[in-house]
Amino acid sequence: MAEVAFLGLGVMGYPMAGHLKGRGGCDVVVYNRTAAKAQQWVAQHGGASAPTPREAARGRAIVFACVGNDDDLRSVTLGPDGAFAGMAKGAIFVDHTTASADVARELAAEAAKCGLGFVDAPVSGGQAGAENGVLTVMCGGDQATFARVEPVIGSYARACKLMGPVGSGQLAKMVNQICIAGLVQGLAEGVHFAKRAGLDAARVIDVISKGAAQSWQMENRHKTMIAGQFDFGFAVDWMRKDLAICLDEARRNGAHLPVAALVDQFYSDVQAMGGARWDTSSLIARLEK
Repeated sequence: MAEVAFLGLGVMGYPMAGHLKGRGGCDVVVYNRTAAKAQQWVAQHGGASAPTPREAARGRAIVFACVGNDDDLRSVTLGPDGAFAGMAKGAIFVDHTTASADVARELAAEAAKCGLGFVDAPVSGGQAGAENGVLTVMCGGDQATFARVEPVIGSYARACKLMGPVGSGQLAKMVNQICIAGLVQGLAEGVHFAKRAGLDAARVIDVISKGAAQSWQMENRHKTMIAGQFDFGFAVDWMRKDLAICLDEARRNGAHLPVAALVDQFYSDVQAMGGARWDTSSLIARLEK
């Protein structure tokens, strides 16, 4: 039974920690900034909660985190109450936050000073993937450290791959978000065009999804796009955060991302329409306003 901690019980972390306890059979201590959420998790799954990241991490072989952004990640790892201060030498910190590659490298260096292992491991699959335990996990770190955590991550993942050294997981997640941005905009325009052309959009998608246009976004988001329902899934605010990371990295490495930059601006329009918490498929609302 692996002794682990999980920091951050949002829409992703809550079910992921649950799978560690259930499927994984781990001894789990949880921490959440809002203590009531941690107490709710313990009431549902068992295990224990702790008042600080340091206390949650104390004596744990692996400490997982899934928080909001770079600064949130620093707040749960560094300082006297941070996880690194409570972890014993040889323990491993696994970060599932979608964050910058820079912060992954920064925290890996700090972890090394403490004799800790570090893996950046952002996920793809959304809330449904977390709840169903079928996430895709892209990891950065050394092979030996990855090998120790891969079986445990498997309790909530259907795919878990090492992409390269620390930071590579975050870079791979950026590729994921860049691709999704273009796919969702293309689907939104296609559905919009079908409706304006007088076609039955659902029938059109049913046909073309059997051919070269098929994608996860098409299969899973066309019905709600057609219905104008966006109160679920991955929020526009989160996607803009992720695209900002992608565009910032592209400015450093010289990559050209004209479509991603344009879609980011389209999401800004959706935010201005009051859709900050709408699902990312709400790009169609901008076309039909």
